[in-house]
Amino acid sequence: MSPLSALKTFLRGLLMGAADVVPGVSGGTMALIVGVYERLLQAISDGVAALLKLGQLDAREGWKGLKAVDWALVVPLAAGILTALLVGARFIPGLLETYPEASRGLFFGLIAGSLVIPWVRISTPAPRHVLLASIAAAVAFGLVGLPPRTLADPALWYVLLCASVAICAMILPGVSGAFLLLVFGIYEPTLEAVNARDMAYVATFIGGAVLGLGAFARLLTYLLHRVYDATMAVLVGLMAGSLRALWPYLADDRSLLLPQAGDPVATVVMLALGGAAAVLALHAWSRSRRPLRPANASS
Repeated sequence: MSPLSALKTFLRGLLMGAADVVPGVSGGTMALIVGVYERLLQAISDGVAALLKLGQLDAREGWKGLKAVDWALVVPLAAGILTALLVGARFIPGLLETYPEASRGLFFGLIAGSLVIPWVRISTPAPRHVLLASIAAAVAFGLVGLPPRTLADPALWYVLLCASVAICAMILPGVSGAFLLLVFGIYEPTLEAVNARDMAYVATFIGGAVLGLGAFARLLTYLLHRVYDATMAVLVGLMAGSLRALWPYLADDRSLLLPQAGDPVATVVMLALGGAAAVLALHAWSRSRRPLRPANASS
């Protein structure tokens, strides 16, 4: 792997990690945008399979499986994600609080612009794909309308469980892991634990994340190889429904509002258009570097 290739993958990881910090934006969406989605799922699935072999004391097959993991992707991507999480945990929440409408407008445009990415990967769009996308959009729309909460001192077993579920959003476009943490009530405690270097909390969170990520990556890899077009249609719906969480004008209970006099409408519109343009540019930059779909994928 050349230094330039590693740097590009690191930058992709930065974008994924930054997206995971923002409630309403999915790192999985960013993985689709920058063109590493299927490759990342395969690497995670291979790693989980290898660890299971090691857990069964089959050292030969386990080490063989670990060598097969796409480390040229995993290492710089993970470094970028971790860097973005550490930096983003300190700065992004403040920006969202200081400029809520403008921030949500930017990310609204980013996600809206990315809807085309999974849709163009469907070989022959059909009415059933529209139906699947509509159902997924309705589910996501209802999910992101749930009110957030904060738990003062969550138990570690609860942190483990929440992390195993929320981490799935890292590889599921349209569903935000940060937003799920808000709904579960551990978003702010998790950021505080990272900033305070609370190693017991952080280690528990990481343990849950590894368990959930491994299991869900294997499931998604299976679906992409068996029912690729249907899976892509569902991803489009999830991303479309999740736009509710990024509507710039929200009440405290997350109900949707129209802009009021004095709201920064022009700024929001410009940032939304800029976000859409940026994501399409990112997609164009990465498109030539990988096939649109796995070679053995079925419709």
